[in-house]
Amino acid sequence: MHIGELAEETGLSLRTIRHYDDVGLLPATSRTEGGFRVYTEADLARLLVIRSMKPLGFTLEEMAELLDALGRLDGVDPSPGDEALLVSYISEATAKREKLARNLRQADEFIHSLQTR
Repeated sequence: MHIGELAEETGLSLRTIRHYDDVGLLPATSRTEGGFRVYTEADLARLLVIRSMKPLGFTLEEMAELLDALGRLDGVDPSPGDEALLVSYISEATAKREKLARNLRQADEFIHSLQTR
């Protein structure tokens, strides 16, 4: 698929997808003779992982580390530390999600206090 289709599927902007390509998180699988990026379903799945990590505040480096480990775990050559790394990211993502939920509850309480004045 072309970058526009990928953007439509994910809700991300073309600029964001190009940025992820430029920093090496989502290199296009191939390019057409005209130089247009071409992406696969695997690229789409990778981008969905990136999109899910972004609101949790993971850095680009952390995203790359997890994506590399996931790629090895899905392949035939996982490293011994990949499972442990995955468990670590699950724990960290859970903690970050809980913090976001707390912040959301506090925001709801604030809005409610303003509405009841």
